[in-house]
Amino acid sequence: MSGLIVVGADGSTTATAAVKWAADDAFRMRAPLRIVTAVHRRPDDASRFAAPDLHDAPAKAGGEILAEAEATVRSRQPDLDVTTQLIEDNPVVVLREQAKDATEIVLGSRGLGGHVGTVLGSVPLHVAGHTHCPVVVVRPEQSVPHREIVVGIEGSEADDAALGYGFEEARLRDSRLRAVHAWQLGVRASGIAYDMNEVRAARTRVAADRLAPWRERYPEVPNVEDVRCADPVEALADASIHCNLIVVGSHGRGAIRSMLLGSVSRGVLRNARCAVAVVRT
Repeated sequence: MSGLIVVGADGSTTATAAVKWAADDAFRMRAPLRIVTAVHRRPDDASRFAAPDLHDAPAKAGGEILAEAEATVRSRQPDLDVTTQLIEDNPVVVLREQAKDATEIVLGSRGLGGHVGTVLGSVPLHVAGHTHCPVVVVRPEQSVPHREIVVGIEGSEADDAALGYGFEEARLRDSRLRAVHAWQLGVRASGIAYDMNEVRAARTRVAADRLAPWRERYPEVPNVEDVRCADPVEALADASIHCNLIVVGSHGRGAIRSMLLGSVSRGVLRNARCAVAVVRT
């Protein structure tokens, strides 16, 4: 597998975790890695950095962040093809533009703030779901690694992008894939009862049908169906305690709707205990 992995760096703890994640993923994918830091000057910065020796202070800080991130990567994956870029613009704009050339974008879940490459909690929300490549949002490193990838599925063809990404990650990591299909009973007229066994069996068949072609394509990846009557966000957040990565799909429908993540994707990004990959369907 080839391509380009892009990771956002801002010097924060979670960004450092993202850099390590991206380095390992690039190594597994045999892909080059690009480390990007965005310098975002607010309108009032022109007067604040008027003196020639102060005007480039944000750029200098960004260069130091890039150098530190590159050193982290080279100590972790010394044979990796690594480049760095310092770009002056809003971090969200920079990352969306970078995604045009990327196989994957990797971000920390929170940042330090300030002028240099801020990857704040709002930045991942404004990048994930807006790009055609997967966006991985990384939290601080887990103390205990788990060899399991979780994919949230809804039971339609829209699951294919998330399942494809999830199975490939599971293959590269020599991990098990758990497909979580969480469903809730809708409101029905009073006096009409559900046959829970029948509903559960139907949902299990739906999950199995969605998994079938991917099981055939990746026979070496162990996998399991996890069908639950539960809120999807709660089910995936619960599953995140015992896995390394949650994969969720994001529907981009039209210019306006693609500006927002779906409620499940947004909820998982906020509540998961591990890294989350958002994949456009």
